Amino acid sequence: MARDFYEVLGVSRTASQDEIQQAYRKLARKYHPDVNKDPGAEERFKDLNEAYSVLSDPKTRARYDRFGEDFRKIPEDFDERVAAGAGGGFRARRTAGAGGPRVRYTTGFGDDFGAEGIDIEDLLGSMFGAGAARGGVPGADQEAELPLTVEEAYRGGRRTVTLAGPTGQPRRYEVDVPPGVTDGQRIRLSGEGGRGSGDAAAGDLYLRVHIQPHPRFRLDGRDVHVQVPVAPWEAALGATVPVPTPGGGTAKVTVPAGSSSGRRLRLRGEGMPNPRGANGDLYAELRVMVPPALGDRERELFEELAATSSFDPRRTR
Repeated sequence: MARDFYEVLGVSRTASQDEIQQAYRKLARKYHPDVNKDPGAEERFKDLNEAYSVLSDPKTRARYDRFGEDFRKIPEDFDERVAAGAGGGFRARRTAGAGGPRVRYTTGFGDDFGAEGIDIEDLLGSMFGAGAARGGVPGADQEAELPLTVEEAYRGGRRTVTLAGPTGQPRRYEVDVPPGVTDGQRIRLSGEGGRGSGDAAAGDLYLRVHIQPHPRFRLDGRDVHVQVPVAPWEAALGATVPVPTPGGGTAKVTVPAGSSSGRRLRLRGEGMPNPRGANGDLYAELRVMVPPALGDRERELFEELAATSSFDPRRTR
């Protein structure tokens, strides 16, 4: 049964792109298989990814709004072909026929211009002639979302991706993810898009990378930001502390004496890798943490410091 992508994300058809993105991120965190172990969570997560891959792209969304569930079957240059060969505008509707459902179109000028509809195969055949109809029409390019964690995007490597095929059955693809892919980058799978008719070539499948929100890392292009907790004495006296990296290891950063929360320390080249240039940087943002509970001696020392120090954090400098 066809799913309405707006209903999948729980948004209205007039939702803005920001509202669509916010809805997806909220639901993706809830149903991600690494977080939600319910039996239906993985399938729900796949539905969310498919819906977001369509509605997050304005052009794809417009095609979906216009053609509905059949939008992937319609060539992207359909309007140009119609304008060149048939004239007028067409609206899509599905009809039953031999061989299963077919996509049919009615003109936008009223019943006098063919309210019974025109088969897409007939339409394209009339536009390009019998020889072109026999040769077929190239398949349309398609696009789907490829969700990755920050660590997966950093390392790259071979991944198995399962997407819904043209018949609704799951289809598996082996994808080589380059190290350091960025959010929104597209990976092309040649010939894996929409099937062409007749002898025409298939379209391409583009996987648009979506790097999922991470509890620790925040990406800004290839730069990576991470909060690093430090103790009050480390911030006051200075220290060398470990910093997690998106590659799964740790780096060392020197905290200058007298540092406060919010201070950023740059680790050059420790961000996302870049196959074509300089790597991104890793920014460690300090966050001064106090003990949640003080022992007797700790309390004495803090009280002594409070009585001795003339430091006033609220004084304007």
